[in-house]
Amino acid sequence: STIQKQREELQLLIAELKDRDKELNDMVAVHQRELLAWEDDRQKRLTLAERCNLLDNELNKRNDIIKSLTQRLKFFESQQNDSRATFEYTQQKFKELSQKVTDATVHCHALEDKNRSLHCSVLELSAKTGQLQAREQELLTMLKLKDELILETTDHITEITSKFRKLESALRAARTEELTLNEEKQDLKLRLKELILETNKLKVDLSEKIKENSKQQEEIIQLRQENGCLRSELALLVEKSKRKDQLLQFARSKQARTDRELSSLRQIYIKQQRDLQFLHVNLESSQELRQ
Repeated sequence: STIQKQREELQLLIAELKDRDKELNDMVAVHQRELLAWEDDRQKRLTLAERCNLLDNELNKRNDIIKSLTQRLKFFESQQNDSRATFEYTQQKFKELSQKVTDATVHCHALEDKNRSLHCSVLELSAKTGQLQAREQELLTMLKLKDELILETTDHITEITSKFRKLESALRAARTEELTLNEEKQDLKLRLKELILETNKLKVDLSEKIKENSKQQEEIIQLRQENGCLRSELALLVEKSKRKDQLLQFARSKQARTDRELSSLRQIYIKQQRDLQFLHVNLESSQELRQ
């Protein structure tokens, strides 16, 4: 019975612990939501603070503008008051005159206003004509400079094309020379193989003739002499083949140099063509602006 009671108490405690754990989990979730809300509020507060700073700066600028405008307005008001005082003074003087004089003065004022407007328009037109003349001079100088650049680039391109043609002819000659050297090398290799076979046959014949008969020493001496001649010829042919290999290597290095020079010249030619296209486009745009 005590064990049963303890079990029941333990079950009650476990249930209570589960409830407490659930409550704690709910509290943690609520706390996390509050933290996220606080972070959002903090970010909004920072953005609002930045906007407030920007608005304060703009407000200060506009306050400065308003102050300057108020000062100008006060200045204009003072000028207006002065003009009003002078106008009243002149009005008192002109009251004594007749109606004709007043009509004439009104007409003169109208003509003066019209003259002022015409004078202002003439000044504006003269300023515009001056600006247009200066722009025309600038465009003329730019066109002269571009014409000079085009002439220089055309001369440079002609020089590069002539060099390119010379290099192409040299490359063709080197390739033909390489082909002939390859053919000669193949012929020499075949001749060398034939000579090696012949020397081997002669050696076999010599060994057989030495074994067969000692009386044929004179023939052996002759054969040895022929063998020495063949060996000398073979050595000469080997030296000749080595020299031709060296010539082939020289021709290949020369061809590699010519290929590198050709590639560099092609790159320069492509760059010059791009510069020419860019200059033509600029010239057309400048001509259109001039028109």
